[in-house]
Amino acid sequence: MKRPGMQQPDPVAFIKANLPILPVPSIPEIRLHTAGPASGLWRLAGRREADPAPYWAYPWAGGAVLARHLLDRPEIVVGRRVLDLGAGSGLVAIAAAKAGAAAVTAVDIDANAIAAIGLNAAINGVNIAAVVADIIGDSLPETDLLVVGDLFYDPALALRVMAFLRRCQTSGIEVLIGDPERAYLPQDELRRIATHAVADFGGGSRGGAVPAGVFSLFGNG
Repeated sequence: MKRPGMQQPDPVAFIKANLPILPVPSIPEIRLHTAGPASGLWRLAGRREADPAPYWAYPWAGGAVLARHLLDRPEIVVGRRVLDLGAGSGLVAIAAAKAGAAAVTAVDIDANAIAAIGLNAAINGVNIAAVVADIIGDSLPETDLLVVGDLFYDPALALRVMAFLRRCQTSGIEVLIGDPERAYLPQDELRRIATHAVADFGGGSRGGAVPAGVFSLFGNG
């Protein structure tokens, strides 16, 4: 455990040194810095209750299914502004950029995720504006498409996210959600667009493939 007075490592240097660059399972077009058993991730992420969990260090199924969908259906993003909410590693944002989006913004509350997104974008040869912020309670973003991968793992967060997504939809922003049907996904408010089998590092699956869905809100398009 991190001792009092122990210096926080520089996130960019730490990620480069400890998280190897690996192709994403089911999405070989994209490579990411990915944590493994020997990464010592706690040294960067911290172990205090207030420290954000390092979700950004692994490709989760909700992001993977969205990334696969956007790469297979580039017409969804070509020429459009895309915002990746809770972007984590930047997987979905990178897929959107590779598929031809006009501009891509990745937003996450964890500054370490923002560092990872910058590195991962460079690896994949794309430009992404990465922002550390909690925008759910703010004014609506200026974007054409909002993509949300795997943000329905916590009941309080799920309620906040859905309220924000409804506001976005009402304002004319298209919303796409990727999720392997976690406990707090409000499926009665969603329409399934596609299903893909992708690897997952959440829900105890330990990286095994799971069927995950791409959803829109009822009333979208």
